[in-house]
Amino acid sequence: MPASPTGPILAAHLAQTGERLAPGTAGRPFSNMLCFSVYAAQLAFNRLYKQILAPHGLTYLQYLVLVALAEAQERGVDRTVGELGEALFLESNTLTPLLKRMEAAGLVARRRDPRDERVVRVTLAEAGAGLVRAVDCVPLDVLAAIDMPVEGLVKMKDELDRLSAELREAGA
Repeated sequence: MPASPTGPILAAHLAQTGERLAPGTAGRPFSNMLCFSVYAAQLAFNRLYKQILAPHGLTYLQYLVLVALAEAQERGVDRTVGELGEALFLESNTLTPLLKRMEAAGLVARRRDPRDERVVRVTLAEAGAGLVRAVDCVPLDVLAAIDMPVEGLVKMKDELDRLSAELREAGA
């Protein structure tokens, strides 16, 4: 039996429920793929964040690093490169060059842990802390650009967090 163009999970659901695909979806190869919808949303988010962050000279990843470091600073702690990598789902070979560029720009400070020199600790530099204050409005700017009720976005975020956790567990 040839593979279904809708994918095995959706095909099984359609067979079980008797539902039909929405009209016009047959000519759009990705219209029934959740993974593509998430991917397309991520690309759209990246474009929006690029537009919002460009005046501040930040990339989306740099913004996330600053937010993570600011949160740690509020708690009176610093972060290791490993902890940042876990929080951002990034490997150290991706994160380290980013942190070096941010350090060269005066946004963060990196130092070796005196107890274990293999560990690199990262904190906000003064310029980075100032930039965090300047980009404090970014979440509201994003919400203002999206014509969707906040309650629906909160529910969607919770569902995506759950999906992400399930996918990580399945791929463990």
